[in-house]
Amino acid sequence: MLITRAPFRISFFGGGTDYQEYFSAYGGSVLSTTIDKYCYVSMRHLPPFFEHKNQFTYSKIERFNNAEDVEHPLVRAALNYVSTDKIQIAYDADLPACSGIGSSSAFAVSLLQGLYALNGKYPDKMQLAKEAIYLEREYLKEAGGVQDQLAAAFGGFNVMHFDSSGYRIEPLDISVENKEKLNRNLLLAFTGFTHFSGEIATEQQKNIPSTIAQLDEMKRLVDEGASLLRSGNTDSFGELLDYTWSLKRSLSKCITNEKIDDLYEKAKEYGAMGGKLIGAGGGGFMLLYVPEEKQSFLKEKLPELQYIPFRFESCGTEIIYSDK
Repeated sequence: MLITRAPFRISFFGGGTDYQEYFSAYGGSVLSTTIDKYCYVSMRHLPPFFEHKNQFTYSKIERFNNAEDVEHPLVRAALNYVSTDKIQIAYDADLPACSGIGSSSAFAVSLLQGLYALNGKYPDKMQLAKEAIYLEREYLKEAGGVQDQLAAAFGGFNVMHFDSSGYRIEPLDISVENKEKLNRNLLLAFTGFTHFSGEIATEQQKNIPSTIAQLDEMKRLVDEGASLLRSGNTDSFGELLDYTWSLKRSLSKCITNEKIDDLYEKAKEYGAMGGKLIGAGGGGFMLLYVPEEKQSFLKEKLPELQYIPFRFESCGTEIIYSDK
């Protein structure tokens, strides 16, 4: 038996520049961090006493003899990619799927790490990230970027760089004091509805030729945001989130809607200095920068949002239990 886990992420600036259609031509950058909310994958070799050879448990239970019979596309792809048989896999998570926090890619990274470990192999974080990107973006042809897999694998505060030659991870040199200050002034709020990010990502990717100017500006904000965090100017960082949200909304008509816009404007009215939807958009989690002394008032005025306490984390994907 072994258990792996990979963290979910919050992306601050640069989202959209991690799409290959953009970064292969212009180079992309993203500023993000992982948080202490995780997906967990447990697995073991299945004893030979059952009619089925394999089992995968998530929102339902799939029992199967061959990888090709699995309905879940990522598990089917991973079992074909890392040949494994007579296996029982279970998925659990701290936050709901399709909510913008990088859950599918965290699952891909954690699943690959577990399958390799069950076979006595231990790839490094970059290999896990690259192979998760391959499975999701090339093997399965799912729309989206490449930041989520890298964040889940490496963990921590990072500026990520993408270009035609590959990926580079630059850990952000932010002091513990400034990190704590930022953490205290951020609220993570669930809007109450989820979305299918692939549809939004597909629309956004189609629009890249006509949104180059916005993406260039969003990429520029990565360095500005990183500089503000290093200096401890978190209020200006919060205001910059408001600006990048205005840019992100212009990338596709699917990113926001009337309900999301209303919630966001009310949040600003009740004390938020800035914020954004996390992930592709359309629902899921909203990140708000709210000075600590104003948070109780905002929560009182917006009870329809579900607030999730969180802390930043720095470990990335890891094996947290193994009896091998």
